[in-house]
Amino acid sequence: MTKFLCVFAVTAGLVAIAIAGMAIKILLKRNGRFPDTHIGNNPEMRKRGIKCVQEMANE
Repeated sequence: MTKFLCVFAVTAGLVAIAIAGMAIKILLKRNGRFPDTHIGNNPEMRKRGIKCVQEMANE
């Protein structure tokens, strides 16, 4: 049981460090924002004629 708790604590600590690192990167970066991963805003997808499903439904 103690081995499980040790592994769980190490895993939780690593996940917490990863989340804190991402948050600090966003906070310290000028105009820090999450990356825009929307298909409609991707120039390569637009060149290939690939659109967002929501945009296609509105046509």
